[in-house]
Amino acid sequence: MALGKRRRERQDTFWVTADKLSNGPRNVFYDRLNQLLAEIDFDGKLELAVEPFYQKMGRKCLPPGIYFRMIFIGYFEDISSQRGIAWRCDDSRSLARFLGYGPGESTPDHSTLSLTRERLPMEIHQFAFELILQATRDNGLLRGKTIGVDATDLEANASLKSIVRKDNGDDWRAYLKKLYEEETGKSDPSDDELRRFDKSRKDKKKVSNEQWKSETDPDARIGKMKDGRFHLKYKAENAVDLDTDVIVAAEIYHGDSGDTATIEDTVNTAKTNVDATDCDHNIEEVVADKGYHSEDCLDRLQNKTGMRTYIPEPHRSSKRKWKNKPEPVKESYRRNRRNTLGARGRKLQRKRSERVERTFAHLCETGGSRRTWLRGIEDVKKRYMSAAMAHNLGRIMRSLIGAGKPRHAALLAARAVSAFGSFFRILDRHNSEIIESTTDCWSASTQTGPISSKAQVRWSMTGDWA
Repeated sequence: MALGKRRRERQDTFWVTADKLSNGPRNVFYDRLNQLLAEIDFDGKLELAVEPFYQKMGRKCLPPGIYFRMIFIGYFEDISSQRGIAWRCDDSRSLARFLGYGPGESTPDHSTLSLTRERLPMEIHQFAFELILQATRDNGLLRGKTIGVDATDLEANASLKSIVRKDNGDDWRAYLKKLYEEETGKSDPSDDELRRFDKSRKDKKKVSNEQWKSETDPDARIGKMKDGRFHLKYKAENAVDLDTDVIVAAEIYHGDSGDTATIEDTVNTAKTNVDATDCDHNIEEVVADKGYHSEDCLDRLQNKTGMRTYIPEPHRSSKRKWKNKPEPVKESYRRNRRNTLGARGRKLQRKRSERVERTFAHLCETGGSRRTWLRGIEDVKKRYMSAAMAHNLGRIMRSLIGAGKPRHAALLAARAVSAFGSFFRILDRHNSEIIESTTDCWSASTQTGPISSKAQVRWSMTGDWA
């Protein structure tokens, strides 16, 4: 075989036949996902809902169904940035087919995604979330009785080098220079002198969100990440149906918001979303970890929203003091403690620690949502809510084809091919053993030599050597 060489200059084909345009690489997962979205009339309902936000005449914009599909691709392919999503869609013909583009058409650019996201308000994203949540209910994947609530940190698209003082707008170097001049009486320090001065300060190196803000993303807050680094961040909080792993609420808050201050809003949002699907059950039980435990929080959840809480109490070094506490607060605390220490409470805590954390693993670790490339709490919430929609679609796909992501579907297909190959190899080996044993018996009875392979096959199938 001769060596093949790649041609440096190649002339493109002038004519392309119609069969080559229609036939192309297909992806079973995305084809079935398109079929699912068509069954719930995802595109038609969205286009009808977004009509008030567009002009009647003019250049056609990006359809909302394609916009959301591209964000779904970011979740399924683990791509965090819009530039990466646009490049991946333009590079893959199967993804272009999923979006509805032919081989000769270009997929949308990342700037088109940004313009579409800015035009579509939060109400449209909420409407799309409810459409997919309704689809989970129609496929029997929404119970809506017991939810688990937990939060995680998202890294903001801003650096600590961009923080400035809220009172006068000084950056870190200008602030440090003023401190240096006040303490030493010297002016115009060099960068090395400022660096040594900053290292020598022991008790004044802390920065607070009350005094500092990011100049590039004012909604981001300074905080400690899961890996111990201090960074500008947001807080993502999920409410998950503990029976089916479906996300019923995906909220974004400022990075310095406490758990006890946000759980009530998340539960109310989850209740509104579940009620919009006409589910058979209403949310009755809320399960969370000990970070959400406080007397006021328990009182609000039980007496205002009417929920039954399962929130464990953190370890305390001293006894609790109930002086000047109203009786309803005491009763809410005792009721929650009885619920948590019971057998059902312990069972629900195990389910919460498994299933709610699993949604964060899908969204943040393998879904491209841990690092946000958008700025502003509203844009971050739109992107995170869209990733939660894709997660719920993955739950439906898992119930339909056994795979919730395209990589899992490809792995199942490879295993099926391997299993069929092993089956046919075993069958071929078994048939060979039957033919050999039959040949030996016939040769011994007739005292003749070996026979041809065609005769062996004829005898194994018909029993006739003629």
